[in-house]
Amino acid sequence: MQNTVTQDFISAPKQKQALSSFPFNKAADKILLQYVEKRLNKIFFDEVNSSDSIFKKVSNNAVYKMALFLSGNITRACSIGIAGETASGKSTIAYDIINTIQSFADEYCIENVITRLNTDDYYYDRSDMVKKAGSFAEFAKHYDLDVPEALELELMKKHIKQLLFGDTVYLPKYDMSGTAIRKDNVTKAEPSKIIISEGLFTLTEKVVDAFDFKIYVDVSHKVQKERFYKRAQERDLGDSADEVYENASSKAKIHIHPTAMQADIILSGEADRAAYKNFINKILALVEEIHCKNFALN
Repeated sequence: MQNTVTQDFISAPKQKQALSSFPFNKAADKILLQYVEKRLNKIFFDEVNSSDSIFKKVSNNAVYKMALFLSGNITRACSIGIAGETASGKSTIAYDIINTIQSFADEYCIENVITRLNTDDYYYDRSDMVKKAGSFAEFAKHYDLDVPEALELELMKKHIKQLLFGDTVYLPKYDMSGTAIRKDNVTKAEPSKIIISEGLFTLTEKVVDAFDFKIYVDVSHKVQKERFYKRAQERDLGDSADEVYENASSKAKIHIHPTAMQADIILSGEADRAAYKNFINKILALVEEIHCKNFALN
């Protein structure tokens, strides 16, 4: 089965970066860092080599960066960007990550653990153009929503940076019902330990460097197409579904597939949802061991 991202896009793992290349707390325990990295390497190794792995690629640098954050050597919040083409499963994966981490946080009464930014909320307001066209369908015939230029990604990057540095931010809200209305400063977002965002263009040029962890969700063409048409039927797209699909697919080849080259991690969009949750829970078990219990290195 041919994947929508070819092997040409799945680059070799990056070389491990030196500690000095990251914001480093020199007082932190380097022995703990080594322990955490060793444990993470085992967790990732076992998953990568399982028969139904959720991973298609994991860079060495991604594991090392995670060890830096989990061990406390990097003390600021971290940011996660998840990208993939339409119907790849990226939103489902993002919500599963959020819900699994939030459940852990609730168990240990940890506040402000994760904040989500919806990339779609950064579409430009084009409500005047919709009114002039007479309907959203007519508007969409002459205005392409499947390109990164349709979104104010610079503002999204600014908001992510503000949250990472501990500022409260008021996020925009885009109406997806067909009005193309965007209202600014609507949703209050508190700074938290993890900032996460997913969307078609999350790893494109104007915003990609806002993320510490860059994740691409890959899916076979067959599965992606089946999901798209099921969604189109649910949304009553009717005869326009073919045109919408062809446009989205052609633009994905230009704007979305190449962003896989930026990814630290490439996930399979076809893995069982329970597998994603199980993997996150293994990471959280390590967090529990080193931060929530009386931890001592023997």
